Amino acid sequence: QAQASPKFRTPFSARIAAMASNEPLLPGGGKRTRHTKASILYGADEYLEQLAKKYQEFDELATLLQAAPDAAHVDDEGAKKAARKDGAGAMLQLEVDDNKRSRKTQRAIPTPNIPDPMPSELAFMFTKISPEQKMYMWNIYTLIFVAESLTVVLYWALLRYGVSFAAATTAYGCIMVPLCIQNLYILHDVVHGATFPPYEWQNYITHPWADFFSLPWMDVIMEHNRHHNSTFDLLNHGEFGWDPANWLYVLQEWTFEWYGWLTVPLIPFWHMLGANDTGSIFALLWWSQFPDAGAGGKCDKAFYKKWLPLRVKHNAFVLSLWACVWLLGSYGLGRPLSEGWRFVLWVSLFMRIGFAAAWIFIANFNHSHWWNEFLAGDPDRTWPMLHGTMAFLLGGRHRWNEMLFHDVHHMCPGRIGAMSQRGRFHGWEKVHDACVEILSR
Repeated sequence: QAQASPKFRTPFSARIAAMASNEPLLPGGGKRTRHTKASILYGADEYLEQLAKKYQEFDELATLLQAAPDAAHVDDEGAKKAARKDGAGAMLQLEVDDNKRSRKTQRAIPTPNIPDPMPSELAFMFTKISPEQKMYMWNIYTLIFVAESLTVVLYWALLRYGVSFAAATTAYGCIMVPLCIQNLYILHDVVHGATFPPYEWQNYITHPWADFFSLPWMDVIMEHNRHHNSTFDLLNHGEFGWDPANWLYVLQEWTFEWYGWLTVPLIPFWHMLGANDTGSIFALLWWSQFPDAGAGGKCDKAFYKKWLPLRVKHNAFVLSLWACVWLLGSYGLGRPLSEGWRFVLWVSLFMRIGFAAAWIFIANFNHSHWWNEFLAGDPDRTWPMLHGTMAFLLGGRHRWNEMLFHDVHHMCPGRIGAMSQRGRFHGWEKVHDACVEILSR
């Protein structure tokens, strides 16, 4: 019998374990490889170098992060060095009076009660995620974009090759809605901890299917951090300045009388029209506020050099994707070019349903009084049937933790990040138990 080659002398299970130990999900002691001209992928060291340069380029973000709820506890020297020391506009600062108190509530700027000394069972929640973990999340992000794009092609192929409209559309919707829900969760996870992608082209794939035009990635980062800086606590919306997300809560809390519930059914349609962070009319809202006007009410000098080119390039990419969908729905189905809209609308409908569903949970549920009153009824937040049902709908219990402990997230958006993000690397149960202990403190 021929002798087995050295490659196959090692048991299969051992080879699998060796590969798994190199995954970014697990802490490893292996060497970090550097990116070379001949290689395709970044190494972790060069990724760190790129991050430092990005904060220099986007000093507005660095400045915004220094006003975050947990800014004093975030260990990010790159952001601290790049932050503006003076001349920051209204969008980059907290709105407080001369006594450093909220103009709206007269409350002093709250300080998060971070454990000191840090208990060993909580340390993982406050540990900065590694470069490998950041790159892993961006790989997942890319995979979701590819899956969404291929699902559109699948829908076209089903219609093209004789599957009935009802069957093809049902199959498409059952795939696309969950994908878009996961798209939003990875977006939120990445915003809090893996802000800058390893590759420039990944800036364009974050949410192009959400609407026909939208905010570019850097604008999404800016407006979401602005949301955290103005709303430290879940129910005090805009306590420290204008919150771009405020109009998402109006239909549910314009009054606390019983008839306020009459407008709640309109919330999904408000989202589907593009009112959330990945939508078109939200983009118009943010663009009307940022960047701040320069001296004499003129455009900020960075507007034409930095922000306008980003917005044009992002939306050129978005429109090119939808143009491809139009062509698939017209010439690809043997129809005139003028009838491409019929396919575009069905493709967009289920994407909007998915994004709207995710935003309703992340924004409307988490920031509603009735939901937080419900959570207050059980400090340990133990409802097994509810956990199981919602985990199925949202794609896992680590996603559902985002709904149970969004107050912890708002306490430390930079240091802790997102509950879903932590769950990717440590499991939902460990994160759940840690959050319960954090709240008990």
